Amino acid sequence: MARGGLRWMVSKGFVFLLGTVIYLSCLSSCFPRVRKSRTLRTGFVNENSNASVADELWFTQRLDHFCGADTRVWKQRYFVNDTYFRSGGPVFLMIGGEGPANPAWMRYGTWLIYAQKLGALCVMLEHRFYGKSHPTEDLSTESLRYLSSKQALADLAHFRTAFAQKRGLIGNKWVAFGGSYPGSLAAWFRLKYPHLVHAAVATSAPVQAVVNFPEYLEVVRRSLATHSPECPQLVKNASDTLLGMLKDPRTYDNITKDFSLCEKLQIQSDMDLAYFLETVAGNFMDVVQYNEDNREFEGVLGTNITIKALCGIMSNVSLGEPYKRYAAVMALMLKTFSQKCLDGSYSAYVKEMGNSSWNGPASGGGRQWVYQTCTEFGFYQSTDSPDQPFSGFPLPYHLQQCADIYGASFTGTSVADAVQQTNEYYGGYDIRSRRIVFPNGSIDPWHALGITKDIAVDLPAVFIEGTAHCANMYPAREEDLPQLIFARDHIFLLLQKWLKQ
Repeated sequence: MARGGLRWMVSKGFVFLLGTVIYLSCLSSCFPRVRKSRTLRTGFVNENSNASVADELWFTQRLDHFCGADTRVWKQRYFVNDTYFRSGGPVFLMIGGEGPANPAWMRYGTWLIYAQKLGALCVMLEHRFYGKSHPTEDLSTESLRYLSSKQALADLAHFRTAFAQKRGLIGNKWVAFGGSYPGSLAAWFRLKYPHLVHAAVATSAPVQAVVNFPEYLEVVRRSLATHSPECPQLVKNASDTLLGMLKDPRTYDNITKDFSLCEKLQIQSDMDLAYFLETVAGNFMDVVQYNEDNREFEGVLGTNITIKALCGIMSNVSLGEPYKRYAAVMALMLKTFSQKCLDGSYSAYVKEMGNSSWNGPASGGGRQWVYQTCTEFGFYQSTDSPDQPFSGFPLPYHLQQCADIYGASFTGTSVADAVQQTNEYYGGYDIRSRRIVFPNGSIDPWHALGITKDIAVDLPAVFIEGTAHCANMYPAREEDLPQLIFARDHIFLLLQKWLKQ
């Protein structure tokens, strides 16, 4: 969170998913907040995958589920794995998020272990407007009117109904799975369509929409401090130093060199200033959100860069003052993702995000997800808290992007109204339902908007100390923390019990 949720930041050679989505859905939604190669999971399939469980299938959906007079339809992509299915077994529905649905999840992931034990049929449905699921001819602001969580849930409901009828699964119990933004969708699917969904696993789900989300960076600070108390203070020192330098044009040549910018730095507005500061801070936000995860099976780069690695650089006095160490972190990220330079231009970002073509540089999910933040969720990770280590990207900077990308009608007031409506519709933290489990990791900044304490016996939280975004969804490995192993087992026991009810 999309990662992420999440906000994308596009520049030459890079596509940053900031905060997210949220993402990068854990199948395509637990998205890191960083580079194109890490976030867009563009059709990556593990070389050892079996085509029989990764074939693209297509389902006809209505463009607008809430207007009976609108008969337009489109094709939505989905995948099926029936390897473990036993007659009468449950159907597991993995919900896609703010990026392409990755068929690698049809071969790997904790949900498949559950499926094997419970005899489940596994289905993954890609989210409208992401991946290859194109409801409209372009991504214009007019077309994006049909992109919303409500429409996505209606897609899920219609798919579930028609698929069950076609496959003879009307009497089978369905379980919704999702991570990050799709984790929220999983909870809301069970909440809004209880007659269609028997249970849900809502991993790392930010169920409370907020305009301003400075708590994200507060968790980043605390997570960095798990390595060493001085690490977030060194980051703050470096960020404050960089902010001071950006106010003096005489330093621009040095900053350009230190951060390997593609062109000489130009700061001509507060937006330019904030964009550059957030770009650099994003290195730490990315790593914290996905610290020590197990996403290699998805073809993700940079999983070896951890909180320990970044704090190691920040504490390395041989690199010079904290500002120089901050720049060294950027150098590490550029090298890891095979990038020669960084484009820190806000105007270039707006231009690329404004491209409404399905072939545009932000069409993999950036333009779509930012639209959803402007019209539903907010989730803006601002520096409007003294209890966090970064400088210079306050809430007005985030809100201005809505207008700059989608038009002047998108204002701070419109975003606030949209967020209020989202919470009124779904209930925010006040969820009234049954058979939904909410796993979250303590390192993950998104847990601040999630359910971390039991609401009721059949609305339990699973709070996993020491883990990051969507950790329980990834394949198990020897180095997994004991509490992560326990969490996966606990979720299985809940599903086992609920499927008997």
